[in-house]
Amino acid sequence: MAGATICATSRRGSDMLRRLVRSPPVLLAVLYLALIASGSLLLALPISTTAPISVLQAVFTATSAVTVTGLVLVETGSGFTLFGQVVLLALIQVGGLGLMTFAVLLLDTLGHRLGASSRQVLREDLHQRSAHALPALVHAVARIALVCEGLGALLLATVFIPEFGILRGAWFAIFHSVSAFCNAGFALRADSLSAWVSNPIVNFTMPALFLLGGLGFVVIRDLSHQRRWHGLSLHSKLMLTGSLGLTLWGFASFALLEWNNPGTLGSLGTADKLIASGFQALTPRTAGFNTLDIGQTHDATSLMMIVLMIVGGGSASTAGGIKVTTLMVLLLATLAFFRRTPAPRAFGRHIGQEQLLKVLALTTVSILTVVVALFIVSISHDGDFLDLAFEIASAFGTVGLSRGATPELDTLGRCVVMGVMFLGRVGPLTFGYLMANRIASRLRYPEGQVYLG
Repeated sequence: MAGATICATSRRGSDMLRRLVRSPPVLLAVLYLALIASGSLLLALPISTTAPISVLQAVFTATSAVTVTGLVLVETGSGFTLFGQVVLLALIQVGGLGLMTFAVLLLDTLGHRLGASSRQVLREDLHQRSAHALPALVHAVARIALVCEGLGALLLATVFIPEFGILRGAWFAIFHSVSAFCNAGFALRADSLSAWVSNPIVNFTMPALFLLGGLGFVVIRDLSHQRRWHGLSLHSKLMLTGSLGLTLWGFASFALLEWNNPGTLGSLGTADKLIASGFQALTPRTAGFNTLDIGQTHDATSLMMIVLMIVGGGSASTAGGIKVTTLMVLLLATLAFFRRTPAPRAFGRHIGQEQLLKVLALTTVSILTVVVALFIVSISHDGDFLDLAFEIASAFGTVGLSRGATPELDTLGRCVVMGVMFLGRVGPLTFGYLMANRIASRLRYPEGQVYLG
């Protein structure tokens, strides 16, 4: 009897393991881990760096590139050779647009069809509910990225080529255009884009790139097909409305809080102050570039930026965070509760219970992730708490903005930051599948009363 019980338990454990391995979210996480491992090996090669780096530094940099975060332990422009920078750019491009997107394009080029299991992984990578129109979406993603990055590089070349020469200027333009559209935050100067704080081309081209990349490919495709507001999907309307509101709030807050700060806006003219405020209002939405010293901002400004970093950009985009639509649904659900309406409504549509539960789970897991990571890092690093919170929020939102705490972390702290970056890229709900029971229960229990609030 005992032997039979052990065998049954072992069989159930084996079946559970097989289901987990075949689960699209878990498979996607494994694929990204493999990409990080490959990138780490390439970045650790002597040909990639100007001076030897440790294994941890190589893994950290590869993780930051694949997750399109931008936090670094080695300065990109001076620490890596041209070969190393090309490797980084490739990791950024694949990580930003999605590993499965490139796999589909390669299979199409070779004339192979996408299998059912691969479609499910691709659906998870692009955050889609259905696998029906995935091939069309993949090709749309590739076209959008090619056009945006190409135009961005041409515009930036008009600034960088006269300053650095043809070859170096062209590379600067290409690197920053791809990094901006993928919301990666990697720059070839230690001060990011601070040298061009007053340059109108840089200050409008870069935000346009990471705004387009952060909106989401579904929204961009929707806008290209629908010329009227009423024809847009509910997702696009919520995304555009939420993005506008967050941008205006960030712009007004940064300008008001930093207007007379000598470390940020104080030394600039009025027009440059407004331009710099607009740039800094958009960059926390997972872009990671800066034209001002973020370490010199007031505490209130840093807290505002932490909120923007945790929210992030849009689903099926190059951005991270809990996503703008998640925040919008949370606000709509709160409004529905106070109005005593049965379900949240917006633009003539209501939001179903399944989506509400997903939003609740996503928000809860995200908050727990940030809090637990911050707690662990605080144990081993007794530094400025706000700086640590800023770094963790930046890692979770795959932003890359920093107040200078990341290089000061010990090995445990850096490993925690890497884990948070990875979780922020593959999605906080991925690890929920490790505990989820996929078999629907047939039992129904009577409703109970819980006193809340």
